[in-house]
Amino acid sequence: MLNVMAGRLSRIIDRGRALTEGQGGRLSSGHDSENLELNQLERRRHFASVGITSCTIAALLVCIVIAALFLEVMLDVQLKWLIGALFTVAMLVLVVGLLFFLREVHLAMQSIRIPIPTAES
Repeated sequence: MLNVMAGRLSRIIDRGRALTEGQGGRLSSGHDSENLELNQLERRRHFASVGITSCTIAALLVCIVIAALFLEVMLDVQLKWLIGALFTVAMLVLVVGLLFFLREVHLAMQSIRIPIPTAES
């Protein structure tokens, strides 16, 4: 999942670099369509970045849950509330990350329109 998100982020960054290098590294008011695309790419980059961060935090929390389960058995201590709370937080953070990723995909789909030729053409 993180690999897919990182791949999308990489493509967003590559496209942004291609646009800015084509403008000499600066934004110009003469290229409104390029400026609009750069703004859309920045929004997508933000959503992808937050999605990656959230999913990484969720994965780390799941690792902590596994370690706590191991400690509970090995040391014979009661960690059920801690484990339950950590797992709940992990799932909530994962949901947030996936929602941000879904929003980025939705923005990408809105920004690309493929014209379909009609029978009259």
